[in-house]
Amino acid sequence: MTQDQRRTRISRRRFLANGAALGAALGPAQVARAAVSGPEGATAGMLPMPAMRDALPPRPSIEDPGRSLMDSGWRFHLGDIPMPEIRGHGWSYNSAKAGQAQGAAAMQYDDSDWPEVELPHDWAMAMPIEETANVSQGYRRRGFGWYRRALRLDPQDRGRYLEIQFGGIATNATIWFNGSVVAHNWSGYTSVYVDITDLARYGDDLNTIVVRVDAQSMEGWWYEGAGLYRHVWLVKRDATYIATDGIHADPRRGPGGAWTVPVTATLGNIGKRPAAVTIEATLIDPDGRMVATQTAAGTVPSLEPMDVALTLPVATPGLWSVDRPTLYTLRTRLIRAGRTVDERTLRIGFRTVRFDAATGFHLNDQPLKIKGTCNHQDHAGVGVAVPDALWEWRLRRLKDLGCNAIRFSHNAIATEVLDACDRMGFLVMSENRNFNTSPDYIAQLQWLVRRDRNRPSVILWSVFNEEPMQGTPAGYEMVRRMSRVVKALDESRPVTAAMNSGMFAPVNVSQAVDLVGFNYQRDQYDRFHAANPTLPMISSEDTSSFMTRGAWQTDRAAHVMASYDEEPADWGSTHSASWKSIAERPFVGGSFVWTGFDYHGEPSPFEWPSVSSYFGIMDLCGFPKMAYYLHRAQWIDDTPLLDLMPHWNWPGREGQPVKVIALTNVDTVRLLLNGTVIGEQAVDRYTMPHWQVPYAPGRLEAIGYRGGREVARSAVETTGPAVALRITPDRRAMAADGEDVQPFTIDAIDAQGRHVPTANLPVAFAVTGGTIIGLGNGDPTSHEAEQGDRRDLFNGLAQVIVRAGRDARPLSLTVTSAGLRSASTMVRLLATPPRPSVPNTAATLMLQDWRQSPAFAAKPSPDIVLADNDMNSWLFVRAGEIQPAQGAGPWSVLRAKVTPRRPVRERGGKLVLQGVVGRGEVWIDGKRVGTKAGFAPGTVIVPMPAGEGERVVSVLLEGNGTQASGLGGIVFVEE
Repeated sequence: MTQDQRRTRISRRRFLANGAALGAALGPAQVARAAVSGPEGATAGMLPMPAMRDALPPRPSIEDPGRSLMDSGWRFHLGDIPMPEIRGHGWSYNSAKAGQAQGAAAMQYDDSDWPEVELPHDWAMAMPIEETANVSQGYRRRGFGWYRRALRLDPQDRGRYLEIQFGGIATNATIWFNGSVVAHNWSGYTSVYVDITDLARYGDDLNTIVVRVDAQSMEGWWYEGAGLYRHVWLVKRDATYIATDGIHADPRRGPGGAWTVPVTATLGNIGKRPAAVTIEATLIDPDGRMVATQTAAGTVPSLEPMDVALTLPVATPGLWSVDRPTLYTLRTRLIRAGRTVDERTLRIGFRTVRFDAATGFHLNDQPLKIKGTCNHQDHAGVGVAVPDALWEWRLRRLKDLGCNAIRFSHNAIATEVLDACDRMGFLVMSENRNFNTSPDYIAQLQWLVRRDRNRPSVILWSVFNEEPMQGTPAGYEMVRRMSRVVKALDESRPVTAAMNSGMFAPVNVSQAVDLVGFNYQRDQYDRFHAANPTLPMISSEDTSSFMTRGAWQTDRAAHVMASYDEEPADWGSTHSASWKSIAERPFVGGSFVWTGFDYHGEPSPFEWPSVSSYFGIMDLCGFPKMAYYLHRAQWIDDTPLLDLMPHWNWPGREGQPVKVIALTNVDTVRLLLNGTVIGEQAVDRYTMPHWQVPYAPGRLEAIGYRGGREVARSAVETTGPAVALRITPDRRAMAADGEDVQPFTIDAIDAQGRHVPTANLPVAFAVTGGTIIGLGNGDPTSHEAEQGDRRDLFNGLAQVIVRAGRDARPLSLTVTSAGLRSASTMVRLLATPPRPSVPNTAATLMLQDWRQSPAFAAKPSPDIVLADNDMNSWLFVRAGEIQPAQGAGPWSVLRAKVTPRRPVRERGGKLVLQGVVGRGEVWIDGKRVGTKAGFAPGTVIVPMPAGEGERVVSVLLEGNGTQASGLGGIVFVEE
């Protein structure tokens, strides 16, 4: 190897360590130049994103071993399907009965031309952007949609408790199971748990799940998405079981400092007799050692819930904190007759939470300023259907910022997100969506508290956000009742409400909460504190300052907002002013900045053609704005930080002043342009050092000092034109489980390998070994499709979100743009067992509901007429359940009506009758299509002719006098 080759190899290593994957975009010499730091040691032209990592996202822990993922096998129809107009007495009678849903909710409905979709699924992301659509929803029409899925249950599941769990449906929904309505959903943010035990069918007698989603209904003034946008699970449990969300185990510290874990298990029993059981709870420390174990016995009545409680003593546990989120494992087993029949495994943490009216927030008895962000739940490209791994990535972006708290605004978030918050050390304000004390909405609040009350990350409950009734007696009474509901389920956490007015009214909501939340009321902090010196307070929402990522000059006509933190909303304030007013007041517990990320919809201060927000510390893709570096410098103390803004590409402005700002936490900063000192300033971490620098191409560099010693450098350089593309994955490897996703950052570089921050050009993508599920670039005015294979770079950046396939082979992504060298990168797909999942079941048209005639002494005509208003002389029977015919005689007629699915209507098929008992004939539409000669049970297969419309199937059966004839097995149409 030559000396030049060695230099090239070293440079490549450095270059890749910076997170770049150029592929074939540049030659070796160009790669070397791209990696070399500037002469003073500060690297300029680097990508403004973290370096690549090797670690895969943590595998989800198994809380409930009876749960299986049911995200695949769903068919979807966009748009509503009106229910048919019911006519005639017979139809009217039948449609009013259980299991007789009509139209697209019917078990026999033909969904063969519906496409299959994978969950999580947000259909609104694929909708066009239209000026006449709702601005708050990002100018996307949401409308209605239908989902259907066939489900096969093993015959061994008989006698078990069965449940379907919908993580979240946007927005309202009706759910049918086997033709019966089993649930209504009145919020797009609550889970829906459906007990299907009594309606379940087994073996080849397939079940049908149908969901009609009404996304026209709005709960918010932001983009809410549409569809089954969170996971769906099938749960199978023993007849005696632990209820969903049925373990309450929130550690408590006693007055003397000793810790305990009170454990309450809510149990159920679908058996016909009471069940004697034992609960065993075991606490395991982070190293896998058992800390404590206890048992308690009880008897669970039939079809009634019951609680069994015990307490685990814990001497000196490791504490959970934002910097060291220590988690213990609590394993709770339900034992019956010496056998474990159900179990739950929770991750819990030991920590104390206290809000003090004078000194603010305390975690584990130590003062801690809350440095939080408010966040909606959508991301570029995927909308609200954010995969688990992408959530983990978003939370890492916040953690890198110095953020220690999140307010998920203004609703419950997915459990997978809270799992990550527990694991990563975030404090969470858990917020209720609907301010309403009627039973349906109180049930939503109760669900939220039951679900999340064991989590160390959750530190307070918020019952509303900015309600007009907040300064009225009615609002006070409502919050008083909602607070009581919360305290009945969890007395350990304070209740708050996010108020933006009314806190000085004679009767107001602040008098009914433990902690007052202030939205955009920083000029009222002192006044309120003086009037209410014993009432703790926090800024539940603040700032609302506008920025367009990468833009440094405001042009309101073009809907562009400069990034200098000088463009607050009329009701808000700059990032710097907001934080200063909170940081300097110890009695204000902390801040929740609006927002951590941009989001679809609510494009204030503009409307059309802007389609997403400008508030974020990061843009819709998670690319950093100036506010990211500002807050990082304000929120992180221990590590010296220094970032220089803006970029240094200003052709045509030579000699004109450019505002330069250093975002830093050091003592002083010296600024140099092309080696010449511009000036040196002491650091005010609220306003930050800034200069007006006459523009000259070249290198602008900042040097940071602490105690007179250099501790940090940052530089920006004038780049050349873009000559090539670059791909930077978040990770070098992915799990080949069909679920793992990661974002790839795409940027353009010059001939020296430097990031070109002003590049705005179209890019095309191609992937093998995976699937592109979303695209973005952070431009709030972009109307490009967010799903597909093309996207423009916006101010130098674009994002591609890719889901891994299931084959352990390399995933390859290639990006191209006219006039630039293309780039490719490969990511290893590591063999990874998928999570337990429900197998896909092909939809099969079942003939399950039949009418059975009275007995006849002689063979009857297959054309015998059953009057439309006769609901009594013929039995209602189901295939697989033989009932003796009424009356004397060996003959009877069984009749059903069916409309075949499209493939059979077009090409014909087969009618399969299993377990037919008796001798007889099969007729379809008055034509005999088959016979059965013997009396013994057997399968009969007859042709189902092609053709449109409903078919009438008549089965004439003769018994042998000793055994009742009938349909002893399933009946279905085979395509």
